[in-house]
Amino acid sequence: MDDLDQFYFDDYPPLVQADTPKALTREPTIHPTAQIHDSTLGVYTEIGPRTHISESTLGDYSYTAGDVDIIYTEIGNFCSIASHVRINPGNHPMERVSQHHFTYRRSLFGFGADDLTFFDWRRDHRCRIGHDVWIGHGATVMPGVQVGTGAVIGAGAVVTKDVTPYTIVVGVPARLIRKRFDDRTIEKLLEIAWWGWSREQLEARFPDLLDTPTFIQKYAPNETE
Repeated sequence: MDDLDQFYFDDYPPLVQADTPKALTREPTIHPTAQIHDSTLGVYTEIGPRTHISESTLGDYSYTAGDVDIIYTEIGNFCSIASHVRINPGNHPMERVSQHHFTYRRSLFGFGADDLTFFDWRRDHRCRIGHDVWIGHGATVMPGVQVGTGAVIGAGAVVTKDVTPYTIVVGVPARLIRKRFDDRTIEKLLEIAWWGWSREQLEARFPDLLDTPTFIQKYAPNETE
């Protein structure tokens, strides 16, 4: 059995409601229960139920399935984010006498103005998710982590370190189990950078996306010379 077969990468599609459009458009599709704060969403994006996104960017064609929390994060194009994923969950100041949030959410408890320097520290530890990344059900990406393009994060994984492009990581803490492709194929895919193609290019070349060897041969620099 392949190591990958031992793990379940749960990728629930977004919940379809009766009033949801049959096809996505350039205008983001946002579930009524989702909350978006000070964030930017790309074209053909879909935000599933009970998703919370704050001070983040979500690239073109990317989606969240539902019950997802994202804060202080940059997410690329064509990313698939399954349900119950957490990206950049809150940190507490462990070096203080108390790590309770009354030390920085002071106004909530009547201890004066909130500690804005703490929130600036949180913002300085942004997560960065590359293009075409698949994050499985219930996974957590910890603050400051960078996930490379084409990577896969297994269901329930807790990612504490950077993930290189086109690798598959699973477990707690997440560990590498294998690469999706050989090194040459990975290099060529990164050179092609298809995730930046125009809509017209995607439509014209769509069938080739289903066959990796043909795709490399047709579109990688120097491959057709």
